[in-house]
Amino acid sequence: MKQAMFQEPKEQQQVQCSLCSHRCLIAEGKRGICAVRENQGGILYTLVYDKIIARNIDPIEKKPLFHFHPGSLSYSIATPGCNFRCRHCQNADISQLPRDQGGMVLGEEFTPEQIVRSARGRRCASISYTYTEPTIYFELAYDTARLAAEVGLRNVFVTNGYITPEALETIRPYLHAANIDLKGFSDNFYRKVCGARLEPVLDAIRLYKQFGIWIEITTLVIPGHNDSDSQLRDIARFIVSLGKDIPWHVSRFHPTYKLTDQPSTPLETLRRAREIGLEEGLRYVYEGNIPGEGEDTACWSCGRTLVKRTGFHVEENRVKEGKCSYCGVLMDGVWD
Repeated sequence: MKQAMFQEPKEQQQVQCSLCSHRCLIAEGKRGICAVRENQGGILYTLVYDKIIARNIDPIEKKPLFHFHPGSLSYSIATPGCNFRCRHCQNADISQLPRDQGGMVLGEEFTPEQIVRSARGRRCASISYTYTEPTIYFELAYDTARLAAEVGLRNVFVTNGYITPEALETIRPYLHAANIDLKGFSDNFYRKVCGARLEPVLDAIRLYKQFGIWIEITTLVIPGHNDSDSQLRDIARFIVSLGKDIPWHVSRFHPTYKLTDQPSTPLETLRRAREIGLEEGLRYVYEGNIPGEGEDTACWSCGRTLVKRTGFHVEENRVKEGKCSYCGVLMDGVWD
């Protein structure tokens, strides 16, 4: 265990956690919503500082990040736990483990130094804090990110966007990119399906952009929940209000975990979502979880295909020194 960051003692040995936007008030002997931060004797501890439950070497495209060092490898890690309770979580076996298994916290002991050493030894360009929610293992991510930045590795959050401003400000100097889930554009959807609220996510996305961290947005399109034209258009308009340069990934849903009463997303729904994003002025809209041209990057100016992808693998990259190799316009993103 390690003493947690972002805590304030309260009366009767309660502790206020200000790491995520739930801002849990935690009684002595209890845990927060994430189920991995525990009040012991009026002091909050993280139970997952060195409990790695998943680590893999992934293409950066799998995060998904399509405009951040495309074709590179990212050393990807996670601990158990999450501050959301998404009914459709594809990683529920690890994200919901403590909650579903009576508080159980499993994982391999792995220090920040070991993570950075392993990432370098496997020729990764970045470390991704992913699979579950990186905010809930912030102390591990923060210590690792500082070490990684010192040796030239980039740091990536794959996140639900429920981090507080004070936590994001703290890790800002060491965080280079993030893929943020914008799961819908309805507070009712967030409360019913995710156990959270919409506005803190929108505030965090704004702050990521303001801080100059490269961001891409993902929306898993779920039939009957967030797939209406009006909701998709609201998401696209919000992204455009922050910048036409922000890529939007609209991904196909498959029934899983506790949300099995809906079918997989029809392909025509994803095509329509992509059309809406482009109609609203976004330069880059990608279709996720299905193969095809919807994965490729086209120049926003001349329309020529610059990055050809098959699945998560880059087959061809015609972005040269950050520019379209056909018309010379600057492409948005962080390019090698």
